[in-house]
Amino acid sequence: MQQKNRDINLEEMMAAGIHFGHQTQKWNPKMSSYIFTERRGVHILDLTQTARILAETADLLFNAAAKGKEFLIVGTKHQVADLVASAALRAQCHYVNEKWLGGMLTNWATPETRLRRFQYLQLEESRGGFDRLPKQEAANLKGQLFRLKKCLGGIQYMSDLPDIAIITDQYE
Repeated sequence: MQQKNRDINLEEMMAAGIHFGHQTQKWNPKMSSYIFTERRGVHILDLTQTARILAETADLLFNAAAKGKEFLIVGTKHQVADLVASAALRAQCHYVNEKWLGGMLTNWATPETRLRRFQYLQLEESRGGFDRLPKQEAANLKGQLFRLKKCLGGIQYMSDLPDIAIITDQYE
């Protein structure tokens, strides 16, 4: 594996606020080795360790991309949803930015059937198949298509499980 050690600028990390951790009451004791100090009830993270780990992660991702691996970027919080979608589209990889379906990685058969249904509904809509149906049925199918697009729009071309999943800013 080729190591390039990407340049990580500590000043830029400070300006972005990456050094702040969690409130001191809401911390995991396993994080103690990564905490630099505590100020005003907030843990300050050790940026030298963060920069080293970020550089190693960047090397891993660049090597995986060079080998043609499939990526999945997940970010479902409202603050990062648009960023996740735009970054994934630029990188031409799959993404989930609205709702994470249970079993998406552990029970691939279920999301795969939903993907087939989503692709079928998209095809019917593009062919004008909804116009030949009664209004109520067409409205139901359009609603179903909207919900599936919301959940599966970023993974509609994913044919198999991704090699690498990048999860950002998760709730739990």
